[in-house]
Amino acid sequence: MRLILAAAAVLFTLSFQQAIAATADCAPITEDGVAKLFDRWNASLATQDSEKVAANYAKDAILLPTLSNTPRLTHEQRVAYFNDFLKKRPKGSVDSRVIRVGCNMVTDSGTYTFSFADGTKVPARYTYIYEFLDETWLITGHHSSMMPEK
Repeated sequence: MRLILAAAAVLFTLSFQQAIAATADCAPITEDGVAKLFDRWNASLATQDSEKVAANYAKDAILLPTLSNTPRLTHEQRVAYFNDFLKKRPKGSVDSRVIRVGCNMVTDSGTYTFSFADGTKVPARYTYIYEFLDETWLITGHHSSMMPEK
């Protein structure tokens, strides 16, 4: 019985230490920090440089863009999409959001409105998935779709 209790104590201690180690490996970020990741992306739109916008995305990220039916799976495809999108001079404004923070992965989902230079506005739903990769937060998944109801 003592052997079983000792083994259980060792297993508990190892599990606890692993949990602490896993927590220590999580990049710290707050909900405000996640909101600022969107601000960083939105500011990159203002540069009118599709390479700067695409730099927010991980190498293997998926972009399901607002104004295109084609998924963008590569850096080159994302740059091509933003080359066209930036011609409209977009500016995003978050209307509502729900942020979830995990270990080295966060989501920011909600609704936003894009305003364009010609005065048009496009309300849309969005989800950004960010992962902490190579010491920075990058978008690994981005879905944006126009609102279905007008």
